[in-house]
Amino acid sequence: QVQLVESGGGSVQSGGSLRLSCTTSGYPYSTYTVGWFRQAPGTEREAVAANDRDGSTRYADSVKGRFTISKDNAKNTHYLQMNNLKPEDTAMYYCAAILRPTCSRAGDKPYGERCFWYWGQGTQVTVSS
Repeated sequence: QVQLVESGGGSVQSGGSLRLSCTTSGYPYSTYTVGWFRQAPGTEREAVAANDRDGSTRYADSVKGRFTISKDNAKNTHYLQMNNLKPEDTAMYYCAAILRPTCSRAGDKPYGERCFWYWGQGTQVTVSS
């Protein structure tokens, strides 16, 4: 049973930083695709970033230059470093793992939510002005 656990959320002021972690267990391989998503109340879930199996990264335009996705294969953990946070970044953040074979790897945008098999429970990020 594959499980994902996020951590690192919290409350910061505008301009601050947070680092989210997503630890995967139960998957027999050390490299896999991970995506980060966020959802604010009353809005649709938004793809924020993704880290492909080969280490390549993808970012939404809204976070490009401020967020950085990385991974530590030895710890089965992926990270989302978020700098220069803005109030509009306030949302529940989710990680997702293992890309469905039906999703194309073409392009440079993060994969949509239907592209992933497994999801974490989410961690709240609140940015105050």
